[in-house]
Amino acid sequence: MKKEHIVLPADPDDPEDFDVTAEALDRGQRARLIRRTRTGLGLSQAEFAARFRVPVGTLRDWEQARATAPDFAIAYVRVIAAHPEMVARAVA
Repeated sequence: MKKEHIVLPADPDDPEDFDVTAEALDRGQRARLIRRTRTGLGLSQAEFAARFRVPVGTLRDWEQARATAPDFAIAYVRVIAAHPEMVARAVA
């Protein structure tokens, strides 16, 4: 079994802290980008999902870092952040 590389070790003085792997850190950063884009547009998860044609359950999993958003989804979110009205018109 392959052991994942720890990029952020747990604080030994904090019993509730935990080690963070590179994969988990990447998943968390992707989740933050998606959540910040959505909230920056002032949309709820349901509104964002409907407007940009993303399944709301998938969006929720990405934002809560339960699943890693794939590269194409991150690219899509970056385009949405830069041109939300254009994207909304394109998918309407």
